[in-house]
Amino acid sequence: MKYKRLGRTGLKISELCLGTMQFGWSVNAKDSYNILSETWSRGINFIDTADMYSNWVEGNPGGVSEEIVGQWHSSNKIPRDQLIIATKVRGKMGEDPNNIGLSRQHIMHSVEQSLKRLKTDYIDLYQTHSTDPDTPIEETLRALDDLVHQGKVRYIGCSNYPAWQLMEALWTSDSQGLYRFDSLQPNYSLVFRKQFEQGNESVCKKYGIGVIPYSPLAGGFLTGKYRRNKPLPNSIRASAVQDRHIKEKNWETLKVVGDVAKSHNASMSQIALAWLLHRPVITSPIIGPRDVQQLQDNLGTIDILLSNHDMTILNEISAWQD
Repeated sequence: MKYKRLGRTGLKISELCLGTMQFGWSVNAKDSYNILSETWSRGINFIDTADMYSNWVEGNPGGVSEEIVGQWHSSNKIPRDQLIIATKVRGKMGEDPNNIGLSRQHIMHSVEQSLKRLKTDYIDLYQTHSTDPDTPIEETLRALDDLVHQGKVRYIGCSNYPAWQLMEALWTSDSQGLYRFDSLQPNYSLVFRKQFEQGNESVCKKYGIGVIPYSPLAGGFLTGKYRRNKPLPNSIRASAVQDRHIKEKNWETLKVVGDVAKSHNASMSQIALAWLLHRPVITSPIIGPRDVQQLQDNLGTIDILLSNHDMTILNEISAWQD
């Protein structure tokens, strides 16, 4: 396992990040603990969660994923200073009108709840889950800056920000003397490139923003389990994958991924992840395995060395157009 700096910071994170969105939802607590333990034993020190996971499930109030991560590291006596925990704030966490968004009120309340669930006294990377049109960016950044000064948060980042709002946030931090975002979580994969590459990629390069892409396997599309002119797999995310990724161009990309995988005696998932790891701007793709077997397959990507020819054909077949 290699370790990379998070953007311009001195923080070292593993080249793969464990995403925990499915914990307590499609992955039960026992399997979640097994995945976490195997992840740790294989050298991944970077775990991503969010306060709202998984409040879209009936009867789930949110916070379950954070609770699982907290229970795992505390019961297994994982050295806290060696574990990098990232979580997020912004989602709806209750019926009160202030239990959502990026206001000072919500951030200050939410961080305390996350700290309790995670069984820790600080969060390594605290991220805004998406933008909030109801709150001025200065209010959000001042609240986050206060948390860094209080020692409750070490670094701050954002997720799902368009380039202009990321630039606005960086400018606000610079002009007001506030801590700035040091990471971005974009939706980015071989079959979903345009949104990140047409704006945020150049911003991240220029300003030293760490890039932690989520959905690197496009909701499972890049694993090869979806087949042209075949019924959708029995999957929770199948309908979302159908709406976003099942297009003629993406079938062509999938074929090339399969060809490259065969040449490396690798899985399609490993090639899709390796493509990201070979792109200089990428810091640590977020993997979201449902079991230890999937985790082990994902981890196999770190041993794959794509050739210049591999990267060329993958880049060309998946290239987007204006």
